[in-house]
Amino acid sequence: MSEQGNKDEINNIVWKVCDTFRGAVDPSEYKNYILTMLFIKYLSDLWKDKREEYEKQYRGEKQRVERALSRERFIIPLVELRDSKTNKITESFVANFDSLYERRDRSNIGELINIVLEHIEDANKAKLENVFRNIDFNSEPALGQTKERNRRLKHVLEDFNDPKLDLRPSKIGNRDVIGDVYEYLIARFAAGAGKKAGEFYTPPEVSTLLAKLLDPKPGNRICDPTTGSGSLLIHVAKESHSENFYLAGQESNGSTWALCKMNMFLHGIDNARVEWCDTITNPKLIEGDNLMKFDIVVANPPFSLDKWGADHAENEHFHRFWRGIPPKSKGDYAFISHMVEIAIEGEGKVGVIVPHGVLFRGGSEGIIRRKLIEENFLEAVIGLPSNLFFGTPIPAAILLFNKGKKTTDVLFIDASREYLDGKNQNYLRSEDIEKIVKTFKAFETIERYAYRATFKEIEENEFNLNIPRYVDTFEEEKEIDIDVVQKEIISIEAELTETRKEMGKYLKELGL
Repeated sequence: MSEQGNKDEINNIVWKVCDTFRGAVDPSEYKNYILTMLFIKYLSDLWKDKREEYEKQYRGEKQRVERALSRERFIIPLVELRDSKTNKITESFVANFDSLYERRDRSNIGELINIVLEHIEDANKAKLENVFRNIDFNSEPALGQTKERNRRLKHVLEDFNDPKLDLRPSKIGNRDVIGDVYEYLIARFAAGAGKKAGEFYTPPEVSTLLAKLLDPKPGNRICDPTTGSGSLLIHVAKESHSENFYLAGQESNGSTWALCKMNMFLHGIDNARVEWCDTITNPKLIEGDNLMKFDIVVANPPFSLDKWGADHAENEHFHRFWRGIPPKSKGDYAFISHMVEIAIEGEGKVGVIVPHGVLFRGGSEGIIRRKLIEENFLEAVIGLPSNLFFGTPIPAAILLFNKGKKTTDVLFIDASREYLDGKNQNYLRSEDIEKIVKTFKAFETIERYAYRATFKEIEENEFNLNIPRYVDTFEEEKEIDIDVVQKEIISIEAELTETRKEMGKYLKELGL
């Protein structure tokens, strides 16, 4: 089977596992259980593959095999269950998926899954510390009372035990297959999670667009301060067409942070630094006493976040808000200010997705916007189609900042009218992405699509960045030739008369 066929088959099997939860558990909740189980299944199959490889290499010499396994990316330890009174070992087994499957009929299967997760985390603290803290397979509120919970978990284990779901690298080949399966699942969960989806996922087409616009190079340090499940960060890294990059992210939601960590590992990215923290009130990407600096900063922050931490910003240690403090009820410019500050001076680039209000709202936001333009950091404003993002139908825009900008002009692109109209959501096609990127790189005016504005023009517009002020998409109505229209009407009426005559003949023949 081809790699794509293999991937599609795995996608279908794993998506079907979700049937166990549908209707009983919210998608925004059960995604954590499915994705965690997929991760455990992969680690178990990876370990199984490596053990077989080393047993063959060392001809079954146990000590050498165990020593080789101890140096692997991930360690699968032994679980020892003890009697609570005597402390004697009552049972021992390997902390892997196969052991859980063998015990799927146990009345405490939820507890056993938690124990296995805890042991795997403890054995891989440098990589997995706290990753499973926010997932509880023995939770009654999330998974139901004991009987129902055990039934669901048994079904999940049986579904993941499908022979076609063999995730050993020797079977699936390209290491990106499992990472892409994970991404596929996150996308499907996002489609069903409604408004909550925007908290953890950026549509892949938008991620691809941002990655191509920012054009990362080998060796770049890349950061997403609102990283969600990590998909956008991974897309940007891949666009460097290199293994030589450094990724960093920050995520405030513990469950989503855990998904991001697993997503990185499944894509073979072991050195990413992803912090569980609030980017605005408690940033943890620090070097010395200062914020870390990056070549590329990219994000899809929560739109117009209320209570984002304005009180904290007034006396904050890192001086990110010296241009002004955004309003308490709208945190858009808080994230923008942070992103611009952590871009490397003289060369760092920033790409951020924003609601259109960011382009024209006044007050403190207008002051911040003006200062960013006067500093000559703003490079482009790109309007996107409506209904691209999960959980909101509103159109959004991309702001591109460049601290190494070579001109004082700003390019405005109205890409809002070119997209694939989907049933529940719109999509950017590859040709739409290519046109936007090509236009940005050319940095020239294109009638009814793009406009290269001078600083003076923006100043004359009082630093209002509303795209219609710069890109005129109005098309004049063509003059109607009355004589031509009259002739067309006469021709149509004559055809209609002939058709009626023909119909009359057929009806007579039929005796009607």
